[in-house]
Amino acid sequence: MGFIKYASDVTAPITVAFAYADNPLSIPNWMAGATEVIRCGDPERGLGAKYGIRYRLGPWHPVIHCEIAEHRQDAVLGYLLTGGPLTARLTLRFDPLGRGRSVLTSELDYPSSRGFTAILRDRPRDALLRRALRRSESRLRRAIEELHGTDLVGRLA
Repeated sequence: MGFIKYASDVTAPITVAFAYADNPLSIPNWMAGATEVIRCGDPERGLGAKYGIRYRLGPWHPVIHCEIAEHRQDAVLGYLLTGGPLTARLTLRFDPLGRGRSVLTSELDYPSSRGFTAILRDRPRDALLRRALRRSESRLRRAIEELHGTDLVGRLA
């Protein structure tokens, strides 16, 4: 299994950070490559909620199926992403840091290839996924801070 993890401080309380990430309409604002969220049934939020997320990958615009596989209020939000060339699990963890700040940890689990040429196939994909997760985490942090009214260093805007 491939595993990527990034953590950063967010200048906003956990309740604000989690509420923003829990809103499916905000996904195109922070998830790298996502352009649209398509609701696929009930419930709209929380455990078991299902969406289609349209991505822009050059001339290709696939729809990846997304299901909320883990949902603990103000703590953990887990997305199971399936379809297209990749099946992965994206987990966002929110931990208190004190004084209206929190820690956002982004984790991505995905299957590794097997066989003799696995290294050659996995290296470009791993690099792409690392860059996409880092960009998504950074965009999510900035969007939460903008929503809360603080800039990147935590001063009031």
